[in-house]
Amino acid sequence: MIDWIPVVFVIFKFLVLGTGMFYAIKWHYDQGKKGREKERRAVLRAAAKVVVLFVLALLAVGLVTFVLVRTLGMDLTYP
Repeated sequence: MIDWIPVVFVIFKFLVLGTGMFYAIKWHYDQGKKGREKERRAVLRAAAKVVVLFVLALLAVGLVTFVLVRTLGMDLTYP
């Protein structure tokens, strides 16, 4: 016998997420049609800052990991 609870929850999840995605895409499309150039530049500038901060944080985590591994004497050679 099939257990109906996961089936119902998965269908409900897809319906809710699909509806949310539809309205999110529609809202972004409508906002893009307004043509606010200054806001678009500000958003792009903010997105670039976030990307730069993410890359710097990623490099910092990698460097800290490398230093910690070297300090603990772990082997870093490839097989």
